[in-house]
Amino acid sequence: MLIVLVALLAMVAFASGVVAQEKKAEKPAAAAEKPKAPKALKASGAVAAYEAGKTIKVKAKDKELAFDIAADAKIKGEVKEGAKVTITYKKEGDKMIATAISVAAAKKPKAEKKEKKEEKK
Repeated sequence: MLIVLVALLAMVAFASGVVAQEKKAEKPAAAAEKPKAPKALKASGAVAAYEAGKTIKVKAKDKELAFDIAADAKIKGEVKEGAKVTITYKKEGDKMIATAISVAAAKKPKAEKKEKKEEKK
C-alpha cells in the first residue's frame, strides 16, 4: 500500500512540473506574434526634387534618397529645391515613406545682420 501511495505522489509531482513548463513555453510564442511598430528613421540634406504630396528627393552627404510622402505627413515650412530639410520616415518593404518633413530656417548673411545693428544705433 505504501509503495502505491509513493508511486501515485511521484506521478502527480512529475505531471505538475510538465504542465508548468508548457505554460511558460506559451508566453514567448504569444509575444513573438505581436507585430512590431516600424521604427522612425531620419534623414537630412538638401531638396533635389519635390512633387507636393507625392515624392521628395533629398541629396544627403554622398547619395540621393527618394521618399514617397504619406497622405497624413506633417510638413513644417516651405519645401522647395535647395532647401535644407530633415525627413522622418519609415520603411515599408523597399520603399521609404516620409511621415514628417521639417524645413530648416534659412540663415541670414552676416552683412545683413551688421546693417541691422547699425540702424538701431
